[in-house]
Amino acid sequence: MSKARTSTLDRTRSTRAKRQASMVALLKQLAPREGYTLTALPDVRFLRSDRPLASTPVLYEPGIVIVCQGRKRGLWANQVYLYDAQHYLAVSVPVPFTMETDASADEPLLAIYFSLDFTVLAGLALQVDELTERMQTAPVGMFSTPMDDALAQTVLRFLEAMSSPVEAVLLGPAIVREIYFRVLTGEQGASMRAALASQGPFGRIAKAVRRIHTAFSERLDVDRLAREAGMSIPTFHTHFRTVTQSSPMQYLKSVRLHQARLLMLRNGKTASAASAEVGYESASQFSREFKRFFGLSPSDEIARLRSSFAMPPLPGAQAWVTSH
Repeated sequence: MSKARTSTLDRTRSTRAKRQASMVALLKQLAPREGYTLTALPDVRFLRSDRPLASTPVLYEPGIVIVCQGRKRGLWANQVYLYDAQHYLAVSVPVPFTMETDASADEPLLAIYFSLDFTVLAGLALQVDELTERMQTAPVGMFSTPMDDALAQTVLRFLEAMSSPVEAVLLGPAIVREIYFRVLTGEQGASMRAALASQGPFGRIAKAVRRIHTAFSERLDVDRLAREAGMSIPTFHTHFRTVTQSSPMQYLKSVRLHQARLLMLRNGKTASAASAEVGYESASQFSREFKRFFGLSPSDEIARLRSSFAMPPLPGAQAWVTSH
């Protein structure tokens, strides 16, 4: 390798290291306490964790997770999804998976969570498809991918803007839109644009998933979901498993159990009250299924989470069940 080439690579590495250090410094100021820090933008929150989190079932709402320090690993469909300072995670359809976190008091996990504004994102995806050569790419519900320089620079500008109350309100939304653009035109952006198009079997299943998230406490069954999706029951089963790696009823059960766990963790509900709120008629059946799913009884699981991760209540109604 020539000296000029080596010098260029050294400068690039130095620039990236300085940018990363700036992002970490800004996030430490923006998220001074462990847990979630809400921001001036309703779809953006900061995450800090000073402790590692052992392997635990989670359910992410549609969003983008950008980690500036620390590391998260998700296991789904026999694949590992890494998101750290060099990789980000994007979720277009919420899927239950298992996640673990590397963090410590000396090097806390610092991350930004963007809940997707589908109106902005879908409109932007349409414009990108109109202005670029459209690729025939299969839609995906979740992916992790390397963060390129363009996205990293945009994230740094976003953190700088969020450090000013005035800029956060006036400039923040435009920079979030630019972050959407970087993701939609990134390495796996075509797959996300295909998912947002809501066409074909993937789009029908995505609508069924949204239906489950808005009506999980009701008496939902496969026949009703398949009918609303315009599919036969066998076809619905096949496509649902392709998208979520789960059967419809297993998915519904996981949504109910995750929601019950959040009600107990965030809102201090008892297991009996939480089980009734998410649609269980039998508290004993709920406790059995909860322990089978999470590996611990409701009281032990809540105690474990409270000892390893700070999760304050979130204001307002959530459109999706979401669990970190």
